[in-house]
Amino acid sequence: MKRKFVLIAALVLALGALSAGIAIAAGVGDDDKPLSGSTLDKATAAALKHTGGGTVVETEVGDDGSVYGVEIRLDNGSQVEVNLDANFNVIGDEADDDGANEQDGQDDD
Repeated sequence: MKRKFVLIAALVLALGALSAGIAIAAGVGDDDKPLSGSTLDKATAAALKHTGGGTVVETEVGDDGSVYGVEIRLDNGSQVEVNLDANFNVIGDEADDDGANEQDGQDDD
């Protein structure tokens, strides 16, 4: 009987931990803060120079290990996120998860 109780208690704890992990993961990225002012101007200019043009569709502070992130829709419809350091130097870029015809939204990655 004691063994059964321990097993059930362990299962309940494991499910609780799993639920908490899912809740935390779901909340990640929901509080992205957009850039503004001269920071927005400098980050946008650096990102557009890096991509050779396009349209800025989103900016954010501190994303993917960078200080600033600028998401750009290129002329061919693809999207790229340009990652910048504190001095607005490009430290990397990556294709965005959105498809060419998708719109940015609450569930955007």
